[in-house]
Amino acid sequence: MNVLILGSGGREHAFAWKISQSPVLNQLFIAPGNPGTASLGTNLSISVNDFEAIAQAVRSYDIGLVLVGPEEPLVRGIRNFLESQEDLRHVGIVGPGADGAQLEGSKDFSKNFMHKYGVPTAASETFTKDTIDAGLAYLEAQSLPIVLKADGLAAGKGVIIAQSLAEAKSALKEMLLDAKFGAASDKVVIEQFLRGIELSVFVLTDGEDFVVLPEAKDYKRIGDNDEGLNTGGMGAVSPVPFATESFMNLVERKVIKPTLEGLKAEGIRYQGFIFIGLMNHEGEPYVIEYNARMGDPETEVVMPRIESDFLSLLIAVAQVQLKGQTLQISDQFAVTTMVVAGGYPEEYRKGDVITNLAQVEEALIFHAGTKEEDGQIKTQGGRVMAFTGTSNTLENAIQKSQKAALTVKFEGKNFRRDIGLDVLRYKV
Repeated sequence: MNVLILGSGGREHAFAWKISQSPVLNQLFIAPGNPGTASLGTNLSISVNDFEAIAQAVRSYDIGLVLVGPEEPLVRGIRNFLESQEDLRHVGIVGPGADGAQLEGSKDFSKNFMHKYGVPTAASETFTKDTIDAGLAYLEAQSLPIVLKADGLAAGKGVIIAQSLAEAKSALKEMLLDAKFGAASDKVVIEQFLRGIELSVFVLTDGEDFVVLPEAKDYKRIGDNDEGLNTGGMGAVSPVPFATESFMNLVERKVIKPTLEGLKAEGIRYQGFIFIGLMNHEGEPYVIEYNARMGDPETEVVMPRIESDFLSLLIAVAQVQLKGQTLQISDQFAVTTMVVAGGYPEEYRKGDVITNLAQVEEALIFHAGTKEEDGQIKTQGGRVMAFTGTSNTLENAIQKSQKAALTVKFEGKNFRRDIGLDVLRYKV
């Protein structure tokens, strides 16, 4: 089968790395891809939001399966568009339609959905520019810290955890009145702050049945000890010791099954990934957020732990044949460290030459924001590369990942030195 992956980041490179190992694969295409994916398949110079060009590529290259990596084309309706093309209705698609993608595309929709179907989550209210006075009054009645979330897509940065009432009020005004996150903050969800340990659970569903992929923990803040600004993700670890069998049974019963039943009740046909951001609060799971795709950089630690043929699993999802499918997961630990450009997550450097990649020997390299120019690999995005170490022990996986992050060189390089250390110290 010929496969097309949409996207250009570390997640898509990890997908390509895994799918390229499949005996079911004929040809692999990535649009637009990056220098890392170019070694595994054919990059196509097509934007993930150019639906007409994507459809034409599906025709030209006889694509049998489209795997959608990032959230934006899902929210914009890439599945709906491809399904509207009469000659492409036989093509399998992994990723929900625009209705299902609202789970990520609108925080307000997802919170209402959770409340409606009894999915445990933090108490919340939603406000707009027209109801800002009510929002400010609402803040005065809440305990601190308090969480403010932009309703729409904000590249993983639309969340503010305010430690004081003054900070919360200022943030609400900036988001609603000054469009801090553009149109994404036309609505703002204010929600209770939950204390506990965060983890990410990934469900792959064909709309009828599901499998749970390896769980992970990611690191959002730019600085060590979770300090500084929010980013798209600075690293990840899988497995995590607090995702015990009993806890994961609670997740399945209280979160996954009500979510899937709720989608069916809403008449939403959902074929793809559901990323569930969870808080383990005193042994009980609470949903922080849904995403309608796999996480990044979590995909970079999840894919190396899957021993089954991943492409066969994706085909089963597209054909609604997931029932009876089993997933073989490695017992090994995987740790990824994201190396970022100087200045990220604010204005960052671009175009710096990356060297010493050939000296990375004990870790997988996943390109995230790179370009090839004049025979050299250069920085292009804020998050530049993810380095994943795997081992029978968490200590060794951390060491391999960190050693790789130290080895690679470019001007302004930055990365967290504490990825996985909190998990290492954790005792069940």
